[in-house]
Amino acid sequence: MKIIVDKNVVEFHPETPQETADMETLWRVVVDCVQDSKKLEPIGEFIPTKSNIARFVIENVPGGQTHYSEDTVDEECTVYCAICNKYAHLEAGDSVPNCCGREMEKLD
Repeated sequence: MKIIVDKNVVEFHPETPQETADMETLWRVVVDCVQDSKKLEPIGEFIPTKSNIARFVIENVPGGQTHYSEDTVDEECTVYCAICNKYAHLEAGDSVPNCCGREMEKLD
């Protein structure tokens, strides 16, 4: 995928048939010809030397189902996702939720 940034305009140029299909899917989710189109909001961080992935959440599109690990917390606490900064309050005995592909961490 080739990306060109020209001041306040960003162009995405798919370079494979799969990228073209993915761009079409994204376009159909984000663009609304009748009402306002949705926004892409960045989550986490983009540091190429650390991880070469940029993540965005699509405004007003519900996320997937929350999955939980087999680990539980011993006491009431707050957990967070270090990637997207989502927080969750847990009671003693609750399972630790997974977020962004890994277990959420206890907030100190």
